[in-house]
Amino acid sequence: MHTQPDERRHFTRIAFDAQTRISQGPLHWSVKLLDVSLKGLLIEKPLDWHPGPDSVFSADIHLNDETHIIMDVRLAHAEAHKLGFECTRIDQQSISHLRRVVELNLGDEALLQRELKALISEQ
Repeated sequence: MHTQPDERRHFTRIAFDAQTRISQGPLHWSVKLLDVSLKGLLIEKPLDWHPGPDSVFSADIHLNDETHIIMDVRLAHAEAHKLGFECTRIDQQSISHLRRVVELNLGDEALLQRELKALISEQ
């Protein structure tokens, strides 16, 4: 796993491969997770992507049998083969798991703290 730097971003994107599911009401898509950050996620656009008019989605990133990162997300951008989602709500347990994933992959405590401060200041 590695990071992808982008000067415009406050949040480092972590290339991460985990079983992921996007839901919108009764609609569900098993998707390929491309990267994740403290602010959202990027997925490969599923072939059967036909969401409803509601802009609210839920993302479930399966880390292991007992550990999931679950967040409410909104579609931030769509490209031909990729969809970017911004986190709009995440529970305390999920943010702890996400923080740990980012921490393990950044390897830089100071950078993690800067990103957490940026996340809190956006609230």
